[in-house]
Amino acid sequence: MYRAEFVGRHRELEVLDSLWDTNRATLLILYGRRRVGKTRLLTHWLSQRPEQGLYWVAEPASTLTQLRSFSQALMSFMDPEAEVPSDFTFSTWELALRQLANYAQGRRVALFIDEVTYLIDVDPTFVGVLQKIWDRWLSDSNVMLVLSGSQMGLMQKHLLQYDAPLYGRATAHIQLPPLPYGTTADYFPEYGPADRVAVYGMWGGVPAYWERLDGRQPVIDNFRLNVLPAHAWMVDESRILLQDFITDMHNYVGILRAVANGQQTMGEISARTGLDGSKASFYLSVLRDTGFVRRDVPISQRGQDSRRGRYIVTDPYLRFFYRFISAHQSKLALGQTRPVMQQLEETLSAFLERNTWLELCRDWTLLAGAHEALPVAVDDVGSEWAASYTVDVVGLREGDPCLVLGDCYWRPEPVGLEELEALVKKTAAVVAAFGKQTEWRVQYVLFSSSGWTAEAAARADWLVNTSATARGKQRWRPEGVTMVDLAMVDRDLAAWGISVSYTHLRAHETVLDLVCRLLLEKKKKHHL
Repeated sequence: MYRAEFVGRHRELEVLDSLWDTNRATLLILYGRRRVGKTRLLTHWLSQRPEQGLYWVAEPASTLTQLRSFSQALMSFMDPEAEVPSDFTFSTWELALRQLANYAQGRRVALFIDEVTYLIDVDPTFVGVLQKIWDRWLSDSNVMLVLSGSQMGLMQKHLLQYDAPLYGRATAHIQLPPLPYGTTADYFPEYGPADRVAVYGMWGGVPAYWERLDGRQPVIDNFRLNVLPAHAWMVDESRILLQDFITDMHNYVGILRAVANGQQTMGEISARTGLDGSKASFYLSVLRDTGFVRRDVPISQRGQDSRRGRYIVTDPYLRFFYRFISAHQSKLALGQTRPVMQQLEETLSAFLERNTWLELCRDWTLLAGAHEALPVAVDDVGSEWAASYTVDVVGLREGDPCLVLGDCYWRPEPVGLEELEALVKKTAAVVAAFGKQTEWRVQYVLFSSSGWTAEAAARADWLVNTSATARGKQRWRPEGVTMVDLAMVDRDLAAWGISVSYTHLRAHETVLDLVCRLLLEKKKKHHL
């Protein structure tokens, strides 16, 4: 397996640095889906301080085996010159961690316990013991403790919920997201933007998946290799990923396959799976709790009980797997890749257009105003649809009020004036959907992977202005058109470094807020 240089995670590294620099006891809870890079983040940070921290990973073993392993690792860390007997162990976790607390009285020490859920699995009282030790000894030491795990249900129940023993003790917690698209440029410098979008559409931003790819080979060859029997990790990964959350996967798989294939409403999902509405709703609620599925509503109806909800598979790998691989597993097991490859050749462009490209265009729209790539900054981004129309990207800024309306095209040929005209024609319906008797300013943005015809580039503003004038009295007025191509989205997302899904101990606190708070506390302590 190829192991690239460490990329991205700048803000997470800032959090770790800030927790370390406070020089007081700190507790970070780090969690996220399997393969997302938790271990790589922790070991990379610790490699910069090789003698100041201990990284220990729990395994699915008995309580005594776990304690013995940790005890020996701790003793070797505290006294590297000593020979630790193979049968050495502290008698209890309390004694082991008290020893660490004593050691950390006169020096800064980091302790990273990875896959902590394996400890909780075999000994549910472990967290209660840790809470006692934290309150009595560790909180008065100079230790930086990080608890990391992949089984997010267990992490939530035992570490994060209100009634969890350690609730209120954590300095911060981070749900580690996949790497953003912008980091693909550093990870796959051999690929052009179109290939990197394809990589992101197939494997998402999961570093462990990227490490299995060879950037010197075409993307399609990388895919073929990773579904062949000798290297069929892509076929097995869906089961491994889901089993952290569910046990009886039959109906869940049916729903995921339906949604990935475009049956996105409750009625369509029920018809495809044969499940009645109440059962389908239950399974979908579980999948939503895992974070692998979400329910979207038109942006004009957010916060309302909308009946026009659509279900989306949020994880790119699962979305791709259940769209292109799941139905062909028996043939792939025999090395027969032709059915999958044929389907890819025929429908991959459409799949990217309606999923990955659309999501990247929304990300760009949300960030563009702050970076002056759009003349208006928006507060929220989504889509708007009804029976007669769909607008791919709708950015909303209610204070002005202002709308950004956009459609997204992933095609081998340039986009012409007719696509822009079709977008403008939908404006009145979108404005009416908000139901507010006010005049909206409207900025149009057209996304095309292959650019535009010369006519479209030259006459876009003219078309918008004349189309608006021809409609007479209305509750909106055009502001202009921004034409965005693949190269621009690729370059901007790499430069802007989008990274989301952080959660911290204090309500509404961002990563930057946390860093600033910790630095301020450090400054106050220094002055005292």
